Amino acid sequence: MTGFSRQSRIRSQVPVPRKNGYKLTSMSMLFRDIQYDSHTWSVSELTSYIRELFDIDFRLQDVIVSGEISNFTRARSGHFYFTLKDERAQLKCVMWQSSAKRLGFDPGDGDAVIAQGHVSVYEAGGVYQLYAESLEPAGRGDLAMAFEELKETLASEGLFDESHKKLIPEIPRKIGLVTSADAAALRDILNVLSRRWPLVSVLIAPALVQGREAPPQIIRSLQWLDGRNDIDTIIITRGGGSLEDLWAFNDPSLARAIFAAQHPIIVGVGHQTDFTIADFVADLRAPTPSSAAELAVPEQAEYKAAITAFEAAMNSSMVNFLREKRSLLNGLTRNLKLLSPRAALDNNRQQVDWLISRMDKAMRSILDGRQSQLSVVSATLETMNPVATLARGYAILRKVDGHIIHSINDVVKGDLFSVQVLDGRFGAKVIEEEQWTKDKLRK
Repeated sequence: MTGFSRQSRIRSQVPVPRKNGYKLTSMSMLFRDIQYDSHTWSVSELTSYIRELFDIDFRLQDVIVSGEISNFTRARSGHFYFTLKDERAQLKCVMWQSSAKRLGFDPGDGDAVIAQGHVSVYEAGGVYQLYAESLEPAGRGDLAMAFEELKETLASEGLFDESHKKLIPEIPRKIGLVTSADAAALRDILNVLSRRWPLVSVLIAPALVQGREAPPQIIRSLQWLDGRNDIDTIIITRGGGSLEDLWAFNDPSLARAIFAAQHPIIVGVGHQTDFTIADFVADLRAPTPSSAAELAVPEQAEYKAAITAFEAAMNSSMVNFLREKRSLLNGLTRNLKLLSPRAALDNNRQQVDWLISRMDKAMRSILDGRQSQLSVVSATLETMNPVATLARGYAILRKVDGHIIHSINDVVKGDLFSVQVLDGRFGAKVIEEEQWTKDKLRK
């Protein structure tokens, strides 16, 4: 069976409790090296012995079992507990979380599956069970082969080429939705669209999404939406399921209808690990129905933030623009004032007044300086005027030849000289100069 590995687990040495009952030393001595002890077994000893019998049987260490799932339980730990049954018997099974998370589908009651693992005894419950390591739907190998063959055929026809992919509108006004009217995925999509972009309207074209009648209904709904002029994007979707459940989306007629559509198409079928032919043909593949809704419309919070940032930038730009224009206007106003004849005339008038004022101040300063010089010269002349000196009681003595007598040494006894006083002159004669001087001083 495709997907299973067959590894024999053979245990040649198996320890068995030696206290009571049988003692098994090796697998080769299973039927000949048995020592019997009549002592009574405990439940745990007997159950442990039975478990070891299971463990040494290599045929039970790698088994493949087909059956129908019932009593399926998913524990909080992630482990699976279920029963495989057919028309005559049933087998308890457990699959640990490490193996369960690798499954490509969600198992459930009623699923026909093939399980691979080993059989052993759960001692605490006293039951034998299959410890499943892998699980897949019955017939999955044939479907997988058919899927790959169809995928290869359509790829050779160019249906998957990126050159044919249409761009998804960034802000759609109306979205066409092809899905089951009763599907939980429909509610999820509508909730996502309403939360992310409330402005978008949705036109639902219901169709079966599982079974033999699903492909023609999906094609009919798709073509009806594609023929409208008010649709921006079409979403084709359904929730998760087994490979058989999703097989309608592997229909070649549906693939060609998607390829021929005029509107961009988003396909969101199953879970993230599920792939269908419709995914490869679509213009955009979404891993889940909710993701398809998220990819179809923008996030309003992002646009609100962008609008707020744009508004702030626009306000800042407008303020800068007005500031620049105001500065330019002020500059032009100043230039206009500088070029105005009135301004030049007023300036020249003021300049003339200023020059006249400066001239007046200069003339006044010059006249004041000259007046001051005149006063100094007048005072100097007045000081040097001999008449003024004579008026103070002084006299000017001149020899007969007209020379002024400056010193007593300039005359001798008997010299005649003239004496000039303020109101005239008179003659005089030098007498005993020394005696006269002393007498004069004595008086």
